[in-house]
Amino acid sequence: MNVYERIRGFYEEFRGEKKIFGRSAEGRDLFAVRVGEGTPVGIGQYAMHAREWITAYLAVEHARRGIARGSVWLVPLVNPDGALLSQEGAETVLDEARRKRLIALNRGDDFSLWKANAEGVDLNVNFDARWGTGARNLRYPAPANYIGTRPLCAPESRALAEFTLSVRPRYTVSWHTKGEVVYWRFGQPPVRAARDRRLARVLSKSTGYPLAESADSAGGYKDWCVEALKIPAFTVEAGADALSHPLGFAAFPALAERCRDALFDLSWEI
Repeated sequence: MNVYERIRGFYEEFRGEKKIFGRSAEGRDLFAVRVGEGTPVGIGQYAMHAREWITAYLAVEHARRGIARGSVWLVPLVNPDGALLSQEGAETVLDEARRKRLIALNRGDDFSLWKANAEGVDLNVNFDARWGTGARNLRYPAPANYIGTRPLCAPESRALAEFTLSVRPRYTVSWHTKGEVVYWRFGQPPVRAARDRRLARVLSKSTGYPLAESADSAGGYKDWCVEALKIPAFTVEAGADALSHPLGFAAFPALAERCRDALFDLSWEI
């Protein structure tokens, strides 16, 4: 069972509030489920980078763990096309012409390290937050780092932004691999920075991961949430940096053990 089938099954079996909030470039459903009740409301999003598909399974763990206070919308698989490309290869691409373009773009049929969506857009540099100013940004389709033709041009990032605006969350947490750090900063002024650092320390204590700041961050979902929505937003890089991409099932038990309680613990402090 591939990652999309697993998350679709999880969504179908989920008994609480849930929503298909968009479609991927290849027309696959983008799923969201709400864990807990009432406010404050948060968003946890996972598997935005294709090769980081293992984080989709962490969303299932977070749903099982539950939330201490309020509720959180979990978006387990933001990039289903890319995740399937990384996990199972080009045969998962439904459109034949697109499949040929992607193989050429990738310079081969080994997509295990692919980060982008099925259009060669890196979703985590496609948000309208200092878009196009990142140190590693590219302006042409690529396996990673392509910013797209404009902010939110990718259907997946656009759908996530629209969903976020509809939810109006108090906080968001993005789950990536790897590095075992918690990123929290994107130029907040002092009062907001103090607020966000305090909450970041909750995630740090829960996971055991230290806080970090990225000097070249731009165009990310976390960045957009901080700058446009002015809410606390965090990126957690789960999994030991010594591991190789893509982290597979062998790495999952240790990753889940470190991260299982993070949203539960954070919800107490919001």
